[in-house]
Amino acid sequence: MTRRGSRKMHAAQYGGVLSSLLTFVAFVLVCCILFLARHPIFRFAGESWIIEDKLERADAIMVLSDDNFYADRATRAAQVYRQGLAPLVVASGRKLRPYAGIAELMEHDLVERGVPKDKIVRVVHEADNTRMEAQALAQVALQHKWRSLIVVTSNYHTRRARYIFEHVFPSQSIIRVTGARDGDFDPGSWWERRISVKEFVRELAAMVVAIWEAHGHDDAPAKSQVMVAPSVGNPQVMV
Repeated sequence: MTRRGSRKMHAAQYGGVLSSLLTFVAFVLVCCILFLARHPIFRFAGESWIIEDKLERADAIMVLSDDNFYADRATRAAQVYRQGLAPLVVASGRKLRPYAGIAELMEHDLVERGVPKDKIVRVVHEADNTRMEAQALAQVALQHKWRSLIVVTSNYHTRRARYIFEHVFPSQSIIRVTGARDGDFDPGSWWERRISVKEFVRELAAMVVAIWEAHGHDDAPAKSQVMVAPSVGNPQVMV
């Protein structure tokens, strides 16, 4: 090999080492920046995930099932009702026993927070996910000819709930979603608590499933018909 060829080979090797070193340094810098900026990034992700529609007068307020220990969803629904934004509050809840379920518990929470009992409609169903619950509530809305609705759910659940309701309800329905604060999910510091991290990751995964189902990949069985059953003091709908 000539001296000139040897110099070219060494220059190429030096250039390759330098390029690799610069790439590594750039990678380390990016990692450092992401680490230092992780809190603002996580905060932005949490706050962006929550949506809050501008509320207007509606036919009914629908409180989604599985409220937390502090009844935050019922509290938010009562606030919306006291603002005069709807004449009725729908207490949606899974059936737990033949004689009781979550809807009854929610009704109790709503009454405690100032909603008259005769302004509460209990909807009892066997839904085990948000899409099935939306299907049950869509039947109730159709039966009562409700066209505009305010959906109340936990803050972390608002984006997925609105997506599902807009795809399940008829296109002419007006759906507005409002979020209730949740003691287990603070969008400004959710990454600091394990339960909040699990909730956020679970919502992200559930949103992927919701999109999948909305595009025709749902294997859920057809829903049963709606039956109206008598109740003491207020109507109850069983799905």
